[in-house]
Amino acid sequence: MTDLVVYDASQVVTPTDDSELETVRDGAVAVDDGVVVAIGPTEEVVREHPPENATTAIDASEKTVLPGFVDPHTHALFAGDRADEFSAKLEGATYQEILAEGGGILRTVRAVREAARDELVENLLRQFDVMLAHGTTTIEVKSGYGLDVETEVKMLEAIGEAGDRHPIDAVATFMGAHAVPENTDADSYVDHVVEEQIPAVAERGLAEFCDVFCEAGVFSVDQSRRVLEAGRERGLKPKIHADEFERLGGAQLASELGATSADHLLQSTTEDVSALGDSGVTPVLLPGTAFALATDYADADAFERADIPVAIATDCNPNCFSQSMEFAIELACNGMRMSPASAVRAATKTAAAALDRTDGAGTLQRGAPGDLVVADVPDFEHLPYNFGVRNVETVVKGGEVVRRD
Repeated sequence: MTDLVVYDASQVVTPTDDSELETVRDGAVAVDDGVVVAIGPTEEVVREHPPENATTAIDASEKTVLPGFVDPHTHALFAGDRADEFSAKLEGATYQEILAEGGGILRTVRAVREAARDELVENLLRQFDVMLAHGTTTIEVKSGYGLDVETEVKMLEAIGEAGDRHPIDAVATFMGAHAVPENTDADSYVDHVVEEQIPAVAERGLAEFCDVFCEAGVFSVDQSRRVLEAGRERGLKPKIHADEFERLGGAQLASELGATSADHLLQSTTEDVSALGDSGVTPVLLPGTAFALATDYADADAFERADIPVAIATDCNPNCFSQSMEFAIELACNGMRMSPASAVRAATKTAAAALDRTDGAGTLQRGAPGDLVVADVPDFEHLPYNFGVRNVETVVKGGEVVRRD
């Protein structure tokens, strides 16, 4: 008996290894023991895996089946509210001006420091519920609203607990170098991150990655290098916020260190694009951030011309408050002019690469995790075409239905 069979889909979609999407009309997928065991035309799949013999059978007629979305860059764990800053931005205040006045990240830091761990866990579980409804089955969550040992550890423990309690796979990233705390300077704070925070996180095994905000007015290239190298020495794989507001050299640093990903990249040049491609660093573009800040979008076409697949992510945080990978796909197409096929790949297979997932996550190939979504659209192109709504109807994690309308 097969655990799950999804059959008669208008279209089954999965990324391939050659930067393309494979589509199967009137398709089906079978999952057993948590992994995909068959994908292809319904007639072929159901011959070996009859729906009537499956533990769960889903008739996907006139619907599209895709891999579960992977969201490889979020700051989804936070406390407090910054809706008033949204209004301030509409009146002309910049991100940097709000931060300089004690708002932005530092305001959230104060709220997170005051919050109990249980409160943070419940906050994150609510975010996960919305993300799951929009088809996300794997998500990265960063710390970085603590900026001290106690609160960074508290955040990472909360991420771990929320992940244990929710169907979504949660991937934890330590980001103590997210901002410079009040009443200190960047060099002194980097000392604290390297000498106290990273050892505390590593000794407890709380994170897989180490990230840093390499940006003018935050952390320089040299300071960022020091943080990421210290993290790597403790077993934390490097990621980096790079070239968001200024081209400081973050993309080049990511290439030098062989980081798993370099994220944002709004100001990156063709030289940076080539360096990332040559070093195998996965570029992660965040169209929701550009949308929220009303700035230019990253140049996705520069990566396309260089034949370098990009990932996309929500960057869910109090300054870019969207939990929807469906919306990220829509913005990738309408804001960055990516093709629907490229955007879907960026939200699945390449997004999994940005989290160093090599088990087939973000695909529906045989042996891959049985994570998939059934969307109430006739083909994948309708995901960005029918924007501003939730098209995902059913979410499957490891072969089990975890969300269904």
